[in-house]
Amino acid sequence: MRVFVTGATGFIGSAVVHELIDAGHQVIGLARSDDGARSVAAAGAQVHRGDLEDLESLRSGAAMSDGVIHTAFNHDFSKFVENCEMDRRAIETIGAVLAGSGRPFVISAGTAGLAPGRLATEEDVGDPNAPASPRRPTEGVALSMASRDVRVSLVRLAPSVHDLLRQGLVTSMIAIARATGVSAYVGDGLNRWPAVHRLDAVHLYTLALEKGSAGARYHAVAEEGVPLRDIAEVIGQRLNVPVVAKSPEEATAQFGFFAYFLGMDSPASSAQTRERLGWQPKEPGLIHDLERAKDLET
Repeated sequence: MRVFVTGATGFIGSAVVHELIDAGHQVIGLARSDDGARSVAAAGAQVHRGDLEDLESLRSGAAMSDGVIHTAFNHDFSKFVENCEMDRRAIETIGAVLAGSGRPFVISAGTAGLAPGRLATEEDVGDPNAPASPRRPTEGVALSMASRDVRVSLVRLAPSVHDLLRQGLVTSMIAIARATGVSAYVGDGLNRWPAVHRLDAVHLYTLALEKGSAGARYHAVAEEGVPLRDIAEVIGQRLNVPVVAKSPEEATAQFGFFAYFLGMDSPASSAQTRERLGWQPKEPGLIHDLERAKDLET
């Protein structure tokens, strides 16, 4: 299969490129810079220059492909709403090219804030008005493409997609701990974040591309919920800084918008995903990787 991958130089997308090539697929990788183009070429993929704001580059990349995996997203939280709108436009643009073809279109989403305080499943649609959910309406836009003969599916990523180099939202916790000199959690710290190793998540993208059903939601979740206090304690130990509890008000004053995520209790299940696609995570867990993480070396 000839697969167009957006975000081909990113943390997840670069690993998707390698996995697809190893599985025998041809890859067209979107690259917005010369360095990115060299990285895509070195991985053995065809370079396609452009970015999420260059809609014509997205159209042409999709047109020359047998399927698309969309992993690109701008994670600047100071422009989160604007970036979600950019993501929606990109998805609509690619979907219009694939309409009527039955080709697969695998789109990245997230489990964060999906069903606060209870175990979220693949059937949950979430509250589009929740603070963490400007991307949630895009899910509906994406899945509606199934009615236009696009084999579209969502891969909802856990808040912490991790390896020894990066850890998703936990990377922001580490940066805050370094900047403030404390490793903080909110309240009693028993609120939970799901987690998944990067390589396990990447394999799910491949399964969704090859075997996914139109209109399906899949959860890239290996651990249903890791308590934030446990995460903060490992960060504190590794950086040799105090571990402290913050009230919601203190967290908002100190951490701004990120305080919402820090206090979020959002466990999620992947039981349906495992049953439907035969996905079985096998890589190390989040705490294991944090205890060895390169960005926690002092």
